[in-house]
Amino acid sequence: MNLNTFDFLNSLKGKKIALCGIGRSNLHLIKLFKKYGAQVIACDKSSEDMLGENADLAKEAGAQLSLGENYLKLDDIDILFRTPGMRFYTDQLNSFRKRGVAVTSEMELFFELCPCKIIAVTGSDGKTTTTTIISELLKKQGYTVHLGGNIGTPLLPQIETISKNDIAVVELSSFQLISMRESPDIAVVTNLAPNHLDIHKDMQEYIDAKKNIILHQSAFDRAVLNLDNDISNSFEDECRGSVYKFSRKKSIQNGAFCDENGGIFFSENGNTTSVMNISDIKIPGLHNVENYLAAIAAVWGMVDVENIRYVAKNFSGVEHRAEFVRELNGVKYYNDSIASSPTRTALGTLSLYDFKIILIAGGYDKHIPYEPLGSVINDKVKTLILMGDTADKIESAVTGADNYKPDSLKIIRVKNMEEAVKAAAENAASGDIVSMSPASASFDLYKNFDERGKHFKSIVNNL
Repeated sequence: MNLNTFDFLNSLKGKKIALCGIGRSNLHLIKLFKKYGAQVIACDKSSEDMLGENADLAKEAGAQLSLGENYLKLDDIDILFRTPGMRFYTDQLNSFRKRGVAVTSEMELFFELCPCKIIAVTGSDGKTTTTTIISELLKKQGYTVHLGGNIGTPLLPQIETISKNDIAVVELSSFQLISMRESPDIAVVTNLAPNHLDIHKDMQEYIDAKKNIILHQSAFDRAVLNLDNDISNSFEDECRGSVYKFSRKKSIQNGAFCDENGGIFFSENGNTTSVMNISDIKIPGLHNVENYLAAIAAVWGMVDVENIRYVAKNFSGVEHRAEFVRELNGVKYYNDSIASSPTRTALGTLSLYDFKIILIAGGYDKHIPYEPLGSVINDKVKTLILMGDTADKIESAVTGADNYKPDSLKIIRVKNMEEAVKAAAENAASGDIVSMSPASASFDLYKNFDERGKHFKSIVNNL
């Protein structure tokens, strides 16, 4: 155990710690803090009945509960852990800070205590796949890897078992980054486009939150930026360490790039190394080529070329990302529930096929523009099935695009996923592709994209 970690954990004895949100990740934190003698209060807006088993598990782990509308009416607490979904600058959190309460988060504290090298990935699209590819590359090379963060696994509860020779590979969202005052040893920014504007006050706040991944680096750290994305590329001026770029469209002096023949290369200090070909990558889509370029730039010098090729040829991808579900009557069904933004659907599912497909789209409105998606749908979709809060926006983007032809695109409106799958099956013929790639968040009908994707797969498998 890292000495600073040991000192910090022992300092928690007798302290009163509040954890906002009673989810599976915080249950592990309750156990860790109780182990070192802290008093833990688990706080949540929901009632005990709504929380169900999680409330029972929190109590079994030794936490007191503070629930309902007044869940943050707390006296004499020493530390408060906000959940990433909480706005950072709220009156409630500011009042705690004024009272001398340390307001932090699981990821902030992990960065402060982690004894090993940290590689972190952020961006609007491609975060999870890039993070997972990096972890697979490092594991193939023989490193002990701790994979977590926004990808779903909390890392702070593992802090006791992490050694200085391990590597932590972390996915970071804008909600986690907005309050971060430490940056990783290697920072990757996949791309940036309008996203989460239902939570952030404007696009600039979203960009500034993402920028924290590089702002606190030192001269000995590395930033990996997307040359093909103007916002990501603009971060270079504020990088303090070395900068590697990646590009699917241009050659690069320092970084990973593709040539016109599909070759993937890495160039550094005037030396260019052939790494592999796009055809070596098992998971389909131009967006996954970009994900590999970013990952290669992140691990260059740590992972051998032969191991990079091995992972590319064998890694099958992450659930809910253009995931094959089933073939029925010659129709193939794909789950792309992770596509919670227009750019993700355009560069992902709609880039995979050279013929028109059946697309199920729509969901929660994050107040981001859909106009650029309209023309892509007209080029790539023959039947568009729309549901959720963003259905009107998507349809308007499609019908308002210059290349819209009513006779070439059938638009169907449905109320829920059951109706969407039914409509897709009724309109599909042998040889067709049906993809659920919503271009929207899931919160109007589901808790998250995972629940949405699993529901879609269940319906398809029961056809």
